[in-house]
Amino acid sequence: MYCCLLSPSKQSPYSSAHFLSPSATYFGICNASKRVSISLINLGNESKESVSTWRLNYGFLRATKRVSVSPTSLGNGDRLVNVRCGESAVEHDDGFYIRRCVEIARKAVGHTSPNPMVGCVIVKDGKIVGEGFHPKAGQPHAEVFALRDAGDLAENATAFVSLEPCNHYGRTPPCTEALIKAKVKKVVVGMVDPNPIVASTGVSRLRDAGIEVITGVEEELCRKLNEAYIHQMLTGKPFVTLRYSLSVDGDLLDQLGAEVTESGGYYSKLLQEYDAVVVSSFLLPTNHTVLSSKEPGAKQPLQIVLAKSSGSLLLPAVTEISSKTIIFSDEEIVVELEASQRGIETVVLDRMNLTAILEHCKRQGLCSVMLELRGNSAEFEEILQEGFEQNLFQKVIVEVLPILGAGCKEAFKYMQQNRRLKNLTSRTLGESILLEGYF
Repeated sequence: MYCCLLSPSKQSPYSSAHFLSPSATYFGICNASKRVSISLINLGNESKESVSTWRLNYGFLRATKRVSVSPTSLGNGDRLVNVRCGESAVEHDDGFYIRRCVEIARKAVGHTSPNPMVGCVIVKDGKIVGEGFHPKAGQPHAEVFALRDAGDLAENATAFVSLEPCNHYGRTPPCTEALIKAKVKKVVVGMVDPNPIVASTGVSRLRDAGIEVITGVEEELCRKLNEAYIHQMLTGKPFVTLRYSLSVDGDLLDQLGAEVTESGGYYSKLLQEYDAVVVSSFLLPTNHTVLSSKEPGAKQPLQIVLAKSSGSLLLPAVTEISSKTIIFSDEEIVVELEASQRGIETVVLDRMNLTAILEHCKRQGLCSVMLELRGNSAEFEEILQEGFEQNLFQKVIVEVLPILGAGCKEAFKYMQQNRRLKNLTSRTLGESILLEGYF
């Protein structure tokens, strides 16, 4: 443990009191787990000067520290500064640890479907002693990894988990039994699992075992983390998102903002979040390869290609990514032989039918689908009309580019009434603006 006072000319470790020049700027700093207390003492003037008359600044190494400053008037003209360390007064609330659960759960984004993303944190005596997340379907759940990480420290600790622990045998044993066996004293749950197999039975099992359980902490954040999983559980249908680009005057554009498809860009991150992405066949020749996330270790979405009234279709070079492709058309089409041999499936519909496409996704266990409105807008006409009329869309993502005109104005002509979005948010991406909202 150390305390120090930093002046413009030197750094000196102090343990008690040292003189302070009124013309200099000082910083009180303490080590990671302590706080800094600085007292300004006026030794020579009967008048009490406020702290604001001094050029005193303070800083700290971590957000858990606090600095307290108090001026005192004594009796000569010198100034004295006391710097001392003390225990941090900061205690994190339940919400802090559930937010941490959500943060580590997102390490598995794109890999857990049809399972939810889940994070777990084990806390004892105000310290995190174990963390874990569910890496992919079929692997152990978050609670198991967190308990392994904590070891014997899990006994009498509090387990924080973003989703209710399971209480049934599936591909993995019940997490409730693991928590009971580890002898945790309390479990804080972000949200109850909408899966009817679980549906509060996990909470009940823990309480029956004498463990205190709190639910609904940071519930909105936890629900957003698994919005596709929740929708699929409640409706039996995939979660569908519309994504498109607009000019500043409202025209539909075929382009994206600068660098958004590169690693770290919003579009690259978006692609890894969805199980499938629906694209126009007109988009393929311009890209040379199918849409793919550039994030390290990303699981690529199934490519659903709409080929409306096309006698032939030129696919991009066949790769491991492009082989995860299925073509929907309203007429027989010709697919390159090599592509067929790599397992690219073709489905012929009487008409372009969003319901049939979503039913196909459901049979394959896909929870989330993104409809990418770039390419030939005519290929989307029937799908958009059906989607709006039957309320098949759940979310919309719009990138507004700094472009005036030069786009299509007819894409949403089939909307019979105005749709008011819920929970609309916006953020800037370089020169573009990204909007997200829910139907």
